[in-house]
Amino acid sequence: MLDVACGTGVLTLAVSEIVGPGGSVVGLDANPQMLAVARRKPVQTEWLEGMAEVLPLPNKSFDAVVSQFGFMFFEGKPQALREMMRVLRPGGRLAVAVCDAVENSPGYSAFTLLLDRLFGQQVGDAFRAPFSLGDAGQLREICREAGIDDAEIVQRNEKVRFESVDAMVSTERACVWTLGGVLTDEQFERLLKESEKALKPFATGGGAPRWPGAFSSCRIA
Repeated sequence: MLDVACGTGVLTLAVSEIVGPGGSVVGLDANPQMLAVARRKPVQTEWLEGMAEVLPLPNKSFDAVVSQFGFMFFEGKPQALREMMRVLRPGGRLAVAVCDAVENSPGYSAFTLLLDRLFGQQVGDAFRAPFSLGDAGQLREICREAGIDDAEIVQRNEKVRFESVDAMVSTERACVWTLGGVLTDEQFERLLKESEKALKPFATGGGAPRWPGAFSSCRIA
């Protein structure tokens, strides 16, 4: 199994446990810092640094290829799909998951509007980046451009949970794809204070924020 854009290896680790000692798992990511974290995980996995658009792997070498919440950041999305299909064996399975539109996750939507109000739309748009493929029609068109006409696209609804508002803001502060490096320490302090108010409607009894979230999965072959 190949995990493309594996990040710190969360999904890779879960799949390794399912595959067991009789199978093999490869995690690939373009970010060496994330791979450094992944390599510390207690799992027998091969970790590779590389781009999804030019996979450093031979043809027809995997029974399954997955990519979870990384596809929306690829520069050449159709090319990345073609590469994933190239390394897939005949009869294998390919699945790609992306975030749905931010409007379908009310807590994230409120947080985005807060960023717009506090720091301007440019910062808000930085946070919107992971939700850029929320249109199923757009995702299907990318598949067609890659030469895949029979992709099955399904929207799934789950719960978004954080231990606290502070944990949510800290998560986004550390994310290189959203707010990492965008705001100063003082701005993050202000964001945390205002987020406590903006996300109060989503707080549970213990104060932990929780709201419905959505993502789309594109299952191919």
